[in-house]
Amino acid sequence: MPVVFRLDGKRFHFYSDEGSPLEPIHIHVAQAGMDAKFWLFPEVRLAYNRGYDARMTKQLLDIVEAHRDEIERAWNEHFCS
Repeated sequence: MPVVFRLDGKRFHFYSDEGSPLEPIHIHVAQAGMDAKFWLFPEVRLAYNRGYDARMTKQLLDIVEAHRDEIERAWNEHFCS
């Protein structure tokens, strides 16, 4: 499970086995029994949310948008190498 970065106790990661065929670029955010998944393209959007309230989900979306290039780079390095 490649971790792209950690922030405020949250782990921003993806899984090495992301489906067959490979799912589009996305990021999982996990913390203490909560999990959310965000697609990166064509725009950053929520795929699912398990446990985060609406305010935190919006904050996570903003964080993913701010780190979009970093996440895409890590994804491509992992899956396209």
